[in-house]
Amino acid sequence: MNKLYILLLLVALPVYAQNEYPKFKLEEPTFDVPDWVYDAVWYQIFPERFAMGDTTINPPDVEPWGGVPTYTNFFGGDIQGVIDHLWYLEELGINAIYFNPIFKSLPNHKYHTTDYFKIDPHFGDEEVFRNLLDEAHKRGIRIILDGVFNHTGPDFRAFEDIIENEERSEYLHWYNVYDFPVRVEHPPNYEAWWGLPDLPKLMAMHPDVKEYLFDVTRYWTEFGIDGWRLDVPNEIPHEFWIEWRPVVREINPEAYIVGEIWGDASPWVQGDQFDATMNYRFRNAAIDFFIEKSISATEFNERLYEVFEDYAPQVSLVNQNLVGSHDTERYLTRANNNIDAVKLTAIMKMTHVGAPMIYYGDEIGMEGEDDPDCRRTMIWDKDEWNHDLRNHFIQLIQIRHDSPALRRGSFQTKVADDRRNLFAFERRYEDNIVLVALNNNDSTQEVTIQNIDDGTYYDVLNDREYRTSDGGVHVEAIPPYRGAILIKQ
Repeated sequence: MNKLYILLLLVALPVYAQNEYPKFKLEEPTFDVPDWVYDAVWYQIFPERFAMGDTTINPPDVEPWGGVPTYTNFFGGDIQGVIDHLWYLEELGINAIYFNPIFKSLPNHKYHTTDYFKIDPHFGDEEVFRNLLDEAHKRGIRIILDGVFNHTGPDFRAFEDIIENEERSEYLHWYNVYDFPVRVEHPPNYEAWWGLPDLPKLMAMHPDVKEYLFDVTRYWTEFGIDGWRLDVPNEIPHEFWIEWRPVVREINPEAYIVGEIWGDASPWVQGDQFDATMNYRFRNAAIDFFIEKSISATEFNERLYEVFEDYAPQVSLVNQNLVGSHDTERYLTRANNNIDAVKLTAIMKMTHVGAPMIYYGDEIGMEGEDDPDCRRTMIWDKDEWNHDLRNHFIQLIQIRHDSPALRRGSFQTKVADDRRNLFAFERRYEDNIVLVALNNNDSTQEVTIQNIDDGTYYDVLNDREYRTSDGGVHVEAIPPYRGAILIKQ
């Protein structure tokens, strides 16, 4: 693993004036995270809805692409469809994919696992998945899979055996069944995730269950995936994950492990379990500042620094920063179709500490309410794309790829102007310095960013050049709900 100097938060104060914000310094990490994730730009794919590539494996009741999603319908998305559209991800600048579950399962979302060792037949098979890995890796794109280890579907072989053999089942201790016969109905007479009959909960700490899940982990990690996203990991004891992490890392020391923790994930990211979390806290702060405007620039800044304070710096640098997923309404919908808010948030996400993640289709302006509406089929008719928004994402991703400071650098807030709703910060890595200014206001604003290195700065978003004066740079005429990204020349 490459040696990387990372950030250490020294001090945090509750309220700040300009130039009094917390300082960071470069220190050796106390534990390592995979080096490649610092440079990742993630794209989340819900396989059943991204692209159809092989009609011969469609479910028998498949509906026309572009229909209205429900909890139970199918549209025929598959792994071959992803392979056929890797060009699209390359064009965006994506270099990492997180897949929702792809193992054999009855529902369209595949969270009710039937067989952890088989690709769902409506998605493909091991051969086509191997082809996907090979083609993605050729393009420098990493792939992580969704590990759903807390629960299974009721048609999982161990649970079916309990239904059939009751107390005589050799798998009796894989689940917590209260009495017999087993009733797969509401309410179930066994422990189930959120009391849902179709999601019987595994007793993950039972030795047989643990070894089975470790075998599943070994199989797919050896197959060549680049890591795991873990579903509801907070519902499995920490001891399981402490034992599970070495299983992954002994096979692939650079495998990335990220947990679905919606709040403070600090108990899981101490170097003995996960590398990072899905940073829903960033999403919440972005909604409150850019969409709802329910918090000030100072409060937005405090929310960002709370995350820094809770996690080791290398964790913050590889957190998945997202604003939407398969579990939330689309960000454009949440923004009441305010494209300006979406574009301004994208600037923040692509320049902030952490690895940005795009939920499929957000970059072209897809809409959708909460699940299942947020799981609409990807739009492939280019006439229906918001090309201006897509080009905005492409530009921002390229800026991030070109700047080590945005991927690996320090962070220091420079301006949090509550009256004008302006926010500005500096990212720095070695000799690469980037200043970012965001105008979350309905009028054109200017801002002076002080206490920076002297020299010439080029605004790559607005094609302007600035020279420092008296230890600062004066950024002129930032349009409403727009930003500036100044790179020191």
